[in-house]
Amino acid sequence: MDMFKIVAIKALPEYKLWLEYADGTKGEVDVSHLVGQGVFKKWLIPGEFEKVSIGSMGELVWGNDIDLCPDSLYLRLTGKSPEDIFPALQRESIHA
Repeated sequence: MDMFKIVAIKALPEYKLWLEYADGTKGEVDVSHLVGQGVFKKWLIPGEFEKVSIGSMGELVWGNDIDLCPDSLYLRLTGKSPEDIFPALQRESIHA
């Protein structure tokens, strides 16, 4: 779905990312809660967080070690739930 395709990105101070999506949605996402955990320890090395780029599948990548899903970042940016942006996830009420 191209709507959730990241078209521009910039690493900001304090482990925040400025994102722009193909649908025009723009804003900052704070990913500081990940810093220092597992593969995200790499971000503690000065200059590593700023090496973010858009991968071949539209994900955000830091080399071959770290990637973040554009859909989950979109949810964080907009405050929407998965059901809000993927209507097929909504369940219809079943009445007995």
